[in-house]
Formats: sequence, structure tokens, C-alpha cells
Amino acid sequence: MQPSISDKLEQLAQRLDELDATLAHEDSTRDMDSYRKLTREHAEIAPVVALFHAWRHAQCDLAAAQGMLGDPEMQELAADEVESCKREIERLEEEMQHALLPRDPDDERNLFLEIRAGTGGDESALFAADLLRMYSRYAERQRWKVEMISASESDLGGYKEVIVKLNGQGAYSRLKFESGGHRVQRVPTTETQGRIHTSACTVAVLPEVDDVGDVSINPADLRIDTFRASGAGGQHINKTDSAVRITHVPSGIVVECQDDRSQHRNKAQAMSVLAARIKAAQVDEQAARIASERKSLIGSGDRSERIRTYNFPQGRVTDHRINLTLYKIDSIMDGEMDEIVAALAAEHQAELLAALAGESA
Repeated sequence: MQPSISDKLEQLAQRLDELDATLAHEDSTRDMDSYRKLTREHAEIAPVVALFHAWRHAQCDLAAAQGMLGDPEMQELAADEVESCKREIERLEEEMQHALLPRDPDDERNLFLEIRAGTGGDESALFAADLLRMYSRYAERQRWKVEMISASESDLGGYKEVIVKLNGQGAYSRLKFESGGHRVQRVPTTETQGRIHTSACTVAVLPEVDDVGDVSINPADLRIDTFRASGAGGQHINKTDSAVRITHVPSGIVVECQDDRSQHRNKAQAMSVLAARIKAAQVDEQAARIASERKSLIGSGDRSERIRTYNFPQGRVTDHRINLTLYKIDSIMDGEMDEIVAALAAEHQAELLAALAGESA
């Protein structure tokens, strides 16, 4: 094992001891926000340190086995034990290397999924509805909760814009690579001559912020308007100003929420989406500075970047970032996205491994 990796593991072992002591203290739960952050850090570090302890134990076993090689009566048994220990050490080092890869602190969070129709008019809006169904079906397969935040419907039943919240363990880690431009090639239902049209939607996947207070938002920078909801909801929803629109004046970000009959709950949801968008903008700005000369294999994350094409006549879905083409468009549109999600995660991990090897060289 390279010394730099060994040093890092030693530091993590020491940090775990510190966390154990802090969390065992009777006052540890007085500040629940701090307690949650510490328990999350503990959960991330503990498996890595367990591997490190197992690796050190295997090193001791190897040294003991090598010490018995000089005994003629034990030589054969010792040789077998040496080989077994070396294989175990190799396995543990590979696992530790993967465990040391930088973790996205947002991976376990819930997410806001925003889909917007782009070029293509009504057909683009219909495709936005298809994408919403695809992600909703995938969420159902993962046993996640899908919560509608806001929707602007088109005349033909599609969406000009729709925002939903997906609640579930590891939701963001699975769908974070979906941000970008999604292109569809198919014959629209409104096309009388059977011609294939190309249209597009943009998808943005934003991790939910733990607390709106985690993002610095000056109340003086907000313009909050209330209005009557325009969607379905019976008589009540159309007679009260329950819908809320919040404008963050410095950035120009506008968020609407009209799904709930309670103005208070709509405002809270809108603030959550606003905080997530502001945080995403801050993260994008920081990432652009850090990676200005090096683009991720998974793509820059630019919301306008074309990442995938859905070709219905050919029955194929192609992810352009990793050159993956699958001829199973019907099942994918029905939410069977595991193959795509896994391939994107594997490519990202391969890049992180290469970067870790470069840092340790």
C-alpha cells in the first residue's frame, strides 16, 4: 500500500475514535443538526476503518505465516497460509481503495427533479410528460415517494415545466447524472405524414438542502407573491390565494408552488426548491473554477448539455457521455433504468480511481 493512502487511513481511524467519544457524551443530542452531521460522518468512516483494521490483522497473519516457513514440519502449511494472506491483503487493499474515493456529501439526500420542455413545441411538452413518467416509475421501483411540487401543463396534456420531489434513501446518488439535455426522435401524434421529428427537454436534478438555513438567503432579496392556483383541485383551490411565487432578486431565480391548499406549506416547499437551486448554482460555480481545465467523463453537468437521445423508430436509447446504446426503449421509458444508472456510476467511479491513483503516485 502506498504511504499516502496508509497515512490517510490512520487519520480516519483516529477521527473515528474522536467521533465515538463525542457521540457517547450525554450532551451529544442537544444540538440535533450537529448530531445528525456527526452520525452521518461516523456512518461514512466506520466501514473504511473496519477494512483498515482487517488489513492490519491480515498483515500480522502474513508475518506469522512467513515466520513458520523455516520450520520443515510446518513449511507446507505455512506456504498455503502465506498465499491465503496475500490474497486477502490484495482484496482488502482493493476494497479500501474504493472506500477512499471522495464521496459526494449529497448522495444520500432526497432530490428535486425539474423537467422543462425545450425545442419542439407541443411534442417537447409531451416528451417532458414521458420523462416524468419514466422517473416516477423508476422511483416506484426503488420504493421512493414521488411528491408533485409544481406543474405548468401544455394544451395537449404534456408539461411546459414540472417539478417533483423524490424522497428515498440514496435518491440523489442514483439520479444525479440525469441533469442535462434529453433529445427525442419520433413521429409525433400530431404528425399526419409520418415524418420523424426531433425535440428536446432539459432535466435538472438538485439535492434537497437539509435546512433552508444552510443556504444564506437574505429575506430582503426575496419577493413573495401569492395567487390563485390554476390547476385542478376543486372549488377551494380556485377561491383562495394559496399558490406562492418566490423571486430571488439577485439571481433572478423564480420558484412557484401551488400543489397544496395551504399557503404556508406551499411557501415552505417553494423555499426548499429555491434553496436547492441556489446551492446548485453555488456548487456549479465552484466546480467550474476547480475543473475549468478538466472535464468529467460523465459530462460537465451543464443543464444545456445534450446527454441522451431516445430514438423511438429504432427502439434505442443512447447516452452520449459513455457511448452506451441500449435497444430497449420501451422498458427504459417504463422506469427500468438500472442498467443506465449503473453504467454511469461505474464510469464515474473509474474516473475517481484514476484520479486517486494519480494523487498517490
